[in-house]
Amino acid sequence: MTRIIVLLNLKPGKSRADYENWARATDLPTVNALASIDRFEVFEGTGLLRGGPSPYDYIEIIDVADMEAFGKDAATDAMKKVAGEFREWADPVFIVTRNIAAAA
Repeated sequence: MTRIIVLLNLKPGKSRADYENWARATDLPTVNALASIDRFEVFEGTGLLRGGPSPYDYIEIIDVADMEAFGKDAATDAMKKVAGEFREWADPVFIVTRNIAAAA
């Protein structure tokens, strides 16, 4: 499994409520329905553990079962549409990770 962590701040003028409604209605069900995905979740950054605001509005966690299949899934018209809509909300940072405990 590969975990992708997505860090994002909403673009100026974008509403948190509207983004969250879009994420619940469109992004989450579409991505979670992909055969290549084990799990996809979206979290609001509510603050830092030691105090202060979160540097990111939202954090997405995408657990990908098969990266090759995910590449094919991402190339579908449905996912291209969702990705285009997502880019209207934010300019995200995508971090691909490797679990070092599982790799040992």
